[in-house]
Amino acid sequence: MADRETVSRLSRRITKAGGSASREQVTNLAAYVELLARWNKKINLTALRVAPLSDDAVDRLIVEPVMAARRLLPSGQFVIDVGTGGGSPAIPLAVMSSHVRLLMVEVKVRKCAFLREVVRQLNMPGASVENCRLEELLLRSELHESADVVTVRAVRPDKRLITAIQAFLKPGGRLFWFGAEASVRPEIQLPFVSGYMEPLVAALGSQLWILKKSCK
Repeated sequence: MADRETVSRLSRRITKAGGSASREQVTNLAAYVELLARWNKKINLTALRVAPLSDDAVDRLIVEPVMAARRLLPSGQFVIDVGTGGGSPAIPLAVMSSHVRLLMVEVKVRKCAFLREVVRQLNMPGASVENCRLEELLLRSELHESADVVTVRAVRPDKRLITAIQAFLKPGGRLFWFGAEASVRPEIQLPFVSGYMEPLVAALGSQLWILKKSCK
């Protein structure tokens, strides 16, 4: 059970940013943060200060994806998160959108163990973890053009990554790229037919770039 103070603090930060979440959602988000803090003492999951919990950590790990979750469609969505690491934005996005099927792709074994523990403890039957590089999933034909949304944060962009993302997105599917304007360079934008930027947390100057794949 999540600590009441953590629940209250997350709720305040979400409200301050102009977002909203139910009591159950905030409780699950708080449980995730507390798991992250415990595991972060043993393995490097995040450089943000989570023990004790800082406002910057709350805003980056929780509030940003809570705000971004508003852009997920209300119908069933299949989301692939690239380089999931410590679980944000993937876990909070899924907590805020219970209809989402989530595939988290992470190359480091110990981080995968953490992610699977979060999935177990938060009872997330629609979430799964793949311990591999994104490009390795290209061998699975059932995943080609299967994703409604691909999410990326803190992953260095290159041509191979963008090609893989394109391969997994459905026609009309969307890339959610978490990062500042400078990180969304032309090599990311060019393969997509349209895109726009949405501010997430004003205090951080953080942004969400939503880029759409051609429907053809």
